[in-house]
Amino acid sequence: MQAGAKKREESAAMKIAFSTSGENLDAPLDSRFGRAARFLVLDAEEGTFELIDNAQNLNAAQGAGIQSAENIIRAGADCLVSGHCGPKAFRVLQAAGVKIYNCTAATIAEALEQFKAGKLQAAAGADVEGHW
Repeated sequence: MQAGAKKREESAAMKIAFSTSGENLDAPLDSRFGRAARFLVLDAEEGTFELIDNAQNLNAAQGAGIQSAENIIRAGADCLVSGHCGPKAFRVLQAAGVKIYNCTAATIAEALEQFKAGKLQAAAGADVEGHW
């Protein structure tokens, strides 16, 4: 095991990515992953977050899910909370060790509460077809 991987496992810090169209915790949780306007990546230990613009994938003819997954991985997210996740994005995220949680909460704050309370279950596979 590499030192960086070991440190990540031992650390209590967790980064949680949420699909959204908004800019804060009260923003709506977007039901789409690949075509979400942006992602809010919350550092659960620090209580801070960063926004990742995903506008380039809103109207992409193809590859939106894969490109969005790569954005999440580059941000260092440990998990993703979104309404839905297609098969290609799911495979990319899973290969990088990012856990995916499907959620129907109206806002990021509600989704975060459900996540913290253990009410969300890690997805075993994609829950929608590609180009959804």
